[in-house]
Amino acid sequence: MNQQRPAKYTPDPSQAEFLVKPDPLDARLTETVQGIDHDGQPVETKVPVERPLTLFLNGQEIVTMMTIGDYPDYLALGYLINQRMLLPDDEVTGVDYDAEIDTIVVRTARQTDYEARLKKKTQTSGCAQGTVFGNMMDAVESVRLDEAAVLHTSWIYALSKKINLTPSLYLEAGAIHGCVLCEEDRPLIYMEDVGRHNAIDKIAGYMRVHGISPDGKIMYTTGRLTSEMVIKTAQMGIPILISRSGFTAWGVQLARQVNMTLIGRAKGRRFIALSGAERLRFDVDPAAVADESAKLQRKGSRDDEAA
Repeated sequence: MNQQRPAKYTPDPSQAEFLVKPDPLDARLTETVQGIDHDGQPVETKVPVERPLTLFLNGQEIVTMMTIGDYPDYLALGYLINQRMLLPDDEVTGVDYDAEIDTIVVRTARQTDYEARLKKKTQTSGCAQGTVFGNMMDAVESVRLDEAAVLHTSWIYALSKKINLTPSLYLEAGAIHGCVLCEEDRPLIYMEDVGRHNAIDKIAGYMRVHGISPDGKIMYTTGRLTSEMVIKTAQMGIPILISRSGFTAWGVQLARQVNMTLIGRAKGRRFIALSGAERLRFDVDPAAVADESAKLQRKGSRDDEAA
């Protein structure tokens, strides 16, 4: 797949929501497994698959990721972008995916050699064991997010409801995370994977391929607000990060450092802001917002939050 830099994406206010959304009926992404329940009765349940994907940048092997296997091109590009191995002005000359050997090769016009950086890696708390190479975490020192960005509380409530009701692997099988690129109260790009870091990388890759600007955007995740999620969101230039799950102390510290608005535990009428609260515009009475029904709670959500 050859990539040419596209024109900058300009959203149409009247466009439909969800340019990309999960397909829980895609048979490649789940398997049906038999077992027994707490009463000793036979049960069948769907579980997400995990597949290895080995990424090469030009001739150098970079990493093997565990992924559900959809959108390998966006995952590969987004991973390299968020690891600062693919630079904004790099020309991508090809992206070649071979499903038979679970390998994807990204080629650039610029010669690359990241041998030294590959020797230095930090294991992150991502549920699929993400890694942060080299000085990626040092990159936040230079990040300056849009101070003029605002977040209406009505958008938080609308996004939480729309995303929570959208058919997804997260709802269907649990044990998976989702990330959604949003604009005001509209979800635009909804990606899922076994790790939230993979899901956000897919969004970064999609934004690169389709020329989508971070201006006016919001990132929503079903997973915890960890340091890695804050770093990747900040590097993508997105000033607002929302989650239905909780925080880590380092995630909060980094969000405050880069002046990111960090919203967690967003369920029903409730949420908590631990950074960037000055962007909030309280335009709806929480008492008028319905709390999250137990029937609509996502399968395995408590386990996902604790993981």
